[in-house]
Amino acid sequence: MLEARAVNRYISSSPRKMRLVIDLIRGKSVPEAISILHFTPKHASRVAERVLRSAVANLHQKDEGGRVDNETLYVKTAFVDEGPSMKRMLPAPMGRAYRMVKRSNHLTVVVAQKIVKQKQVPPAKVANPKAKESTPKQA
Repeated sequence: MLEARAVNRYISSSPRKMRLVIDLIRGKSVPEAISILHFTPKHASRVAERVLRSAVANLHQKDEGGRVDNETLYVKTAFVDEGPSMKRMLPAPMGRAYRMVKRSNHLTVVVAQKIVKQKQVPPAKVANPKAKESTPKQA
């Protein structure tokens, strides 16, 4: 089973905002996840779509000659880790200052290929006319 990942680090949005978007695509097929991200009206969805497309491209590079169909790919895992926070000061009344924390996050997306299970058809029973005649009939 093929698997590839993409990581985008030091994204300048809070992890909480990014998790709202990532929760929408976790476990979905790749074409569905891309369309969800493309039409989600959040800034974090643009970054997440770029990372997802990068993970798909990494998987295509990993495959050594066989063509991978995007329909068979799905988002195996997607998670957001907290990055470093920058502390800044905002002017406040009466000569004071308020502390502002600018958060960042790290986004990791792993895509994998679905294993397509084919149904095993039981062997067809061959009708043997002699077998039916040889069995005694019950009245």
